[in-house]
Amino acid sequence: MSGERYNPREMEPKWQKVWDDAQSFVASNDDTREPYYVLEMFPYPSGRIHMGHVRNYSMGDVVARYHRAKGKNVLHPMGWDAFGLPAENAAIERGLNPGTWTRQNIASMKAQLKSMGLAIDWTREIATCEPEYYQHQQSMFIDMLAAGLITRKKSKVNWDPVDMTVLANEQVIDGKGWRSGAVVEQRELTQWFFKISDMAEELLQGLDGLTDWPEKVRVMQRNWIGKSEGLRLRFELVPSDATAATSVEVFTTRPDTIFGASFLALSADHPLISELAANNPELAEFVAESRRIGTSTEAIETAEKRGYRTALTVKHPAIDSAVLPVYVANFVLMDYGTGAIFGCPAHDQRDLDFARKYDLPVKPVVLPTGGDAASFAVDDVAYTDAGSIYNSGFLDGLSIDDAKKAAAAHFAARTVDGQPQGKVEVNYRLRDWGLSRQRYWGAPIPIIHCEVCGTIPVPKKDLPVVLPDDVSFDKPGNALDHHPTWKHVNCPQCGASARRETDTMDTFVDSSWYFARFTAPHADTPTVPEIANRWLPVDQYIGGVEHAILHLLYSRYFTRAMKATGHVGMDEPFKGLFTQGMVTHETYKSPTGEWVAPVDIVVETFGEGRRAKHLKSGEPITIGSIEKMSKSKRNVVDPDEIVATYGADTARWFMLSDSPPERDVQWTEAGVEGASRFQQRVWRLVGETIDIVKQSSETVRTSDDDEALGLRKIAHRAVHNVAGDIEGLRFNRAVAQIYELTNALVRSAGLVAAAPAARIDALEQGVSHLIQLIAPMMPHLAETCWEAMGKTGLVADAPWPDVDPALLVDDTVTLPIQVNGKRRGEITVAKGLPAAEVESKVLSLDEIVRILDGKAPKKIVIVPDRIVNVVV
Repeated sequence: MSGERYNPREMEPKWQKVWDDAQSFVASNDDTREPYYVLEMFPYPSGRIHMGHVRNYSMGDVVARYHRAKGKNVLHPMGWDAFGLPAENAAIERGLNPGTWTRQNIASMKAQLKSMGLAIDWTREIATCEPEYYQHQQSMFIDMLAAGLITRKKSKVNWDPVDMTVLANEQVIDGKGWRSGAVVEQRELTQWFFKISDMAEELLQGLDGLTDWPEKVRVMQRNWIGKSEGLRLRFELVPSDATAATSVEVFTTRPDTIFGASFLALSADHPLISELAANNPELAEFVAESRRIGTSTEAIETAEKRGYRTALTVKHPAIDSAVLPVYVANFVLMDYGTGAIFGCPAHDQRDLDFARKYDLPVKPVVLPTGGDAASFAVDDVAYTDAGSIYNSGFLDGLSIDDAKKAAAAHFAARTVDGQPQGKVEVNYRLRDWGLSRQRYWGAPIPIIHCEVCGTIPVPKKDLPVVLPDDVSFDKPGNALDHHPTWKHVNCPQCGASARRETDTMDTFVDSSWYFARFTAPHADTPTVPEIANRWLPVDQYIGGVEHAILHLLYSRYFTRAMKATGHVGMDEPFKGLFTQGMVTHETYKSPTGEWVAPVDIVVETFGEGRRAKHLKSGEPITIGSIEKMSKSKRNVVDPDEIVATYGADTARWFMLSDSPPERDVQWTEAGVEGASRFQQRVWRLVGETIDIVKQSSETVRTSDDDEALGLRKIAHRAVHNVAGDIEGLRFNRAVAQIYELTNALVRSAGLVAAAPAARIDALEQGVSHLIQLIAPMMPHLAETCWEAMGKTGLVADAPWPDVDPALLVDDTVTLPIQVNGKRRGEITVAKGLPAAEVESKVLSLDEIVRILDGKAPKKIVIVPDRIVNVVV
């Protein structure tokens, strides 16, 4: 056996069938063992998996297999995030129904994922586009509507005039639709909303308990929720023919800077601006232009800050006889605060940029500690650090915090228009979650509109409301609106002619509860609460950081909404969260500037340099930067080709070993070839061990000698350390431990012949432990080795090796041995062993005896517990 090469193309399909036939990874809801739920973010069925999927699912699989070996009842399911506009557009381009296209892709991707040998419970597979899934989503929509968690209201939306649908803020890029490239319009539509803003404080406070989440993700969510404690401050308008209004309210988090105010800025959607624009075409055009940049924070922050001076002015609330100009500005949002701000340019960079652009005063009112009030000035950078208030009347000399309180108290005691001039208020940037989409390929919203009865939910007995298959996409917009019969229905209350809601649900709804459905995927209700409560929250959730805000925040809200409606009993869906890095690759360009795929080039090394040429034409290729794998830059590697060439285990091992899992990993041919060589090395080691054991079958075993004891210590430490590294998701460190153990085992295999009776057991146990350590990472190779070693059952079912605590005690040290400064070997001895005994052991080593050839060394230098140098 030791001369045979391991053949992954033969062994991987074999073990995948064995696992399937044995239903090795099917989790039972009746199992009484400790439950453990590991889940990777489920994929969108585009038709092909990519190397990012390989990395993501390999990590989750290691966690699942490890905890299974630790005796837990592990749930590790898989499903498909199958609705959405990309699927609809792709199907339209191909002349297919989106359902046909999506289901074909699911079948293809499922086969690819199964070729990876993932320990997945496929009996729980779900696809969000199937009625048996979304009927329960519709049922929960009805429950949440009844519980007051959903509302229908008019709202400003981003409208793509080409795709003819609402776009989320994140889908507006430079004022244009992310897919169509059309200039986005602002429209007011009646939409369905989850009232997520009502839970803003609860969602914010809940982040404190998510201690097993990356801090960067929690910070991102805190910023997205955007809690601001400030003052609602009323400014008195100078009487004007332009409006009958007498005051305007602003919201500010910096009332301490009120004496530095130099302008007011209102949102383009502010009622005062709408009133003024009705009779001012120039202002109306500015408002329209402002709306085209969208409403996302990113769009507003990156857009050029522009304003339009209105005919209005306001009285300064703290400086008698002073007035401030009123602008409409494209960076002020109507749905945050009051839709109006006051600008203090000296202490806010955005305000400063605006003031410089429109030649407005810049008056510092916060003096840096140790600063000179007579000379301090603000140029092009606003001062936003700590200091004391000055140039501010009754606030002079106060700290920023004390000045905020003093300003709030001062304005609360005064009135404008019969109302308190100031009122302390808490605001959040988080807005309600609009779930209406004007497209076909999504879960139908279970609502009926009746002229007599109004807007009413579909009776639950009539669920699911199923999408029709016979739709036409020959007209722009929502195919459900164009369907001749689907939307026409009788009112379930009065029987009159009515119509169905033709908007479908945002696909983020589908992915906001799938983890709960996995716990009982065939139940007649959305969840079985006692089962869901036993599995949830997910112990370890794994996915890309790009989902840090929307998906994760929406899932946190939806879980709370499910709790409020009796479907689950917890607030948080994910106990542990891990966000892995991306998979990157070099980019390549032809002489004409076209991107070239890695498979089409060959890279040559010369000295310390590298050059590339086209595989077929031989033309020179420019080696570019290392970037995330993407189809547009053609720097992708096809997982199918890697599996076919090297095997799934090699791809998995490389993904786990090359870099810390939270960082990007660069895919290189040399790296994957190295992983393949290690696979063969393990196979050779197992073969050699089997041969040694057979050859020594008549040997009477004795107690361990020092060599055997040292090997056992290395093996038990490896088992202990790899377990800790897997639990800590430090996969690359676990791999390093396995490399170290493998090196020790290879070395020891060569030393068994010198003392077989004392060393065979330690070698055999060490190799068995090695097989179990690689089993979560290279499961096919592990099963093959396990079987070859004559072990009973599957290594997938074997318990994690026990660790002898006594063998973890570090009472020995391995000393490198040098001869005239050149390393010639090593020796393991007890810590603190006297120098004379160390010298005796060194001089008895075969290699040292050979080098000395009967001569005495000139000198032996021993650095205690560090190194031995023999001078000859």
